[in-house]
Amino acid sequence: MAAGGTRTNGRRQPTLAQLRAFAAVAEHLHFRDAAAAIGMSQPALSGAVSALEEVLGVTLLERTTRKVLLSPAGERLAVRAKAVLEEVGALMEEAEAVRAPFTGALRLGVIPTVAPYLLPTVLNLVHDRYPHLDLQVHEEQTANLLDGLTTGRLDLLLLAVPLGVPGVVELPLFDEDFVLVTPLDHWLGGRDGIPREALRELNLLLLDEGHCLRDQALDICREAGREDVPVTTTAAGLSTLVQLVAGGLGVTLLPRTAVGVETTRNGRLLTGYFADPAPTRRVAFAMRAGAARGPEYEELAASLREALRPLPVRVLGPGD
Repeated sequence: MAAGGTRTNGRRQPTLAQLRAFAAVAEHLHFRDAAAAIGMSQPALSGAVSALEEVLGVTLLERTTRKVLLSPAGERLAVRAKAVLEEVGALMEEAEAVRAPFTGALRLGVIPTVAPYLLPTVLNLVHDRYPHLDLQVHEEQTANLLDGLTTGRLDLLLLAVPLGVPGVVELPLFDEDFVLVTPLDHWLGGRDGIPREALRELNLLLLDEGHCLRDQALDICREAGREDVPVTTTAAGLSTLVQLVAGGLGVTLLPRTAVGVETTRNGRLLTGYFADPAPTRRVAFAMRAGAARGPEYEELAASLREALRPLPVRVLGPGD
């Protein structure tokens, strides 16, 4: 091909080398200086600009023995050439960022009964160890999070498992016990070794439907031999639920990670602990099977497990 261009849909296209040569001449208005600026020989630079003129079908430069001037077409197209080269540079920078682990955006979905209690640890970990990671947090209920993960709106989830969803891989982080939160005058308030069977007779307050913690509490009651839990009062969040307990409306179950945050703000509460084996929940990361950034998420899970050790949880290994 005489002009050295590429072809798209039958039409010749300029090469990046031709555009760089022309942009350098347009900036320096001197062939020797332009060639030195981009590390190209002067004959090669001149040939590249001539080839570009042939590909475009316009005269870009007015050449004299003393100086180089841009033609009117050259004035207009120099702006375009510079913009194209800047975009190519941005493309290369973005590709470099993609190749580098723990850079760019990570859209993390978190359930409401985990977010307030674990996010401080997660955010500190990312800030200290992965400063170039753009962590974007979305707090939603489990069903919405799973929809966001499978449709690509979210990259990684932090939630209670098991999920049992095809195409979703769980990276277990920890197990934590549930505790019983009661008013001050409750007969189980502050006790250790509470048998699960005690749940059969308690007025248990629950979260609204859609919260996985509600389903877990109902499962615990069924395991204790209680078939039904009359629902007269519910709450949208754990903070409200705990205030209802403090007001004497009943008792509730809290995961251990929530106890320090939710019960210390009210002096009218007591915390009771179940006999072993206590009812528990498991919290994990969840990602799409075959996710391109899967190795990063596995490394992040390993780092988070270590960061979680000061919390009242039982940290798990990757194979648990």
